[in-house]
Amino acid sequence: MCGRYANTKSGEELGRYFEADEVDEVRLPPSWNIAPTQRVFVVVDTVPKDLAGSGADAPVARRVTTARWSLVPRFAKELASKYPTFNARSETAAEKPTFRSSVVRSRAIVPADGYYEWLTVGKTKTPYFVTDPEEGELAFAGLYSWWRPPVAEGSKGTEPEPWMLTATILTRAAAGPAARIHDRIPVMLPRSEWDTWLDPTIAGDHALVQHAVAASQPVIERLAVHEVAPLRGDGPELIAPLNPL
Repeated sequence: MCGRYANTKSGEELGRYFEADEVDEVRLPPSWNIAPTQRVFVVVDTVPKDLAGSGADAPVARRVTTARWSLVPRFAKELASKYPTFNARSETAAEKPTFRSSVVRSRAIVPADGYYEWLTVGKTKTPYFVTDPEEGELAFAGLYSWWRPPVAEGSKGTEPEPWMLTATILTRAAAGPAARIHDRIPVMLPRSEWDTWLDPTIAGDHALVQHAVAASQPVIERLAVHEVAPLRGDGPELIAPLNPL
């Protein structure tokens, strides 16, 4: 699973790295301790609304924007959920009502410098930081959904709340060096898979998700893992290595 990660790059830096056409003006500070429900950067591909579903060869634009990290499906009555939605299991995402429609045409990349995982031995939990030493950037396969609170009955004339973009990170069975820490790991896309995963003209299904899982294997095999101090506060000291695994 992935419950904490770091991103210290600006929207402009991520726009260049992911070759985006647009970068929203919303700014987020660098963070070495991003937690669920916080605003995070995401990369999405979109087509103009008037051409979506028309069958025409609509131009696809890549955009860096921000989302709330914890997906809320459109049918949800409230923002808070009884169960965590900051991760989605790749094995079942295409079937679960919460994530199913997002798999079809609302897929994203969540960029990260690296992420944290905890090795549990008895009652002791030791944090580790996981990075890609080759690329220096992780591209988590994600899903997104637009949500806003439903207008209550009897609220005629009341302006609805603005739409909120929310997102989740797909996970898979662990492999490679990080498998020694935890049995789950984020799905991490190599550069060659970005276009296919993000393309909103491709109707996503379980097969597409599993294709992404298989494509993530080379990235997962080359990950570097090192022990870090307990996560307190936010700053570059959080990712300083203690004892290499």
